[in-house]
Amino acid sequence: MVDLRPSLKRKLAGWSLVSFGVVGIILPFLHGMIFLLLGVFIMREQYVWAHNALGPLQRRFPGMMARMDGMESRLIGWTRRQLARLPSRA
Repeated sequence: MVDLRPSLKRKLAGWSLVSFGVVGIILPFLHGMIFLLLGVFIMREQYVWAHNALGPLQRRFPGMMARMDGMESRLIGWTRRQLARLPSRA
């Protein structure tokens, strides 16, 4: 069973990357598959179909998927730290 954690920001980022991927498949100077995979990776906790689409990659490349999860958690932590450093508006 997939534990879905809905987030509007993640959905927006994922669909944006998927859109860039579709455009990138058409245009020769933009690498569409990279954007498609990143978009689906971001949306894996938003939609069951995205989680299922990454199943073959998880089975084939478990180390790579674990590293991507680690990079994602570090990026989220870094972003939160940077936002905490911003001066608050009073």
